Amino acid sequence: LRGCDMTDEGCSVVTSALKLNPSHLRELELSENKLGDSGVKNLSDLLMNPQCKLEILA
Repeated sequence: LRGCDMTDEGCSVVTSALKLNPSHLRELELSENKLGDSGVKNLSDLLMNPQCKLEILA
């Protein structure tokens, strides 16, 4: 999802989906987006979830 003009709202949707249905997703590329503080907070919360399988977040 690199450089797809994702905003904090889009990031919220992605993190919500990953929280509700933890997948085997190991890497998520979000560079060159405008996630804002709330997007970063959502990602941080996701990474704190023990069911989260992400190993690389870029």
